[in-house]
Amino acid sequence: MGAERRPALVMTIACWVVYIVEGPRGALYTGVSTDIARRLREHDGSTRGARFFRFGKPQGLRYVEAAADRASAQRREAAIKRLPRAAKLALIAGSAAAQ
Repeated sequence: MGAERRPALVMTIACWVVYIVEGPRGALYTGVSTDIARRLREHDGSTRGARFFRFGKPQGLRYVEAAADRASAQRREAAIKRLPRAAKLALIAGSAAAQ
């Protein structure tokens, strides 16, 4: 009997991001994901999208911020959700100016 071959351990690195999407009538939705394109497709008509978009489609991605891991992404999401609308708009404007 020869040595058994074991499959190589494959690890994937999930890049977590916090994002803000403009919703119906200008409302702002904040979420986290490892795949923004997939998540936007889900928001745009899939049953897996957020209830926020049930009665209106997303109008566009307005802000993206990288996070080290899921926990830090969720903490940042919670912090952004606590901000008043004016502060969220300033955050979006600041990221657009940096580009």
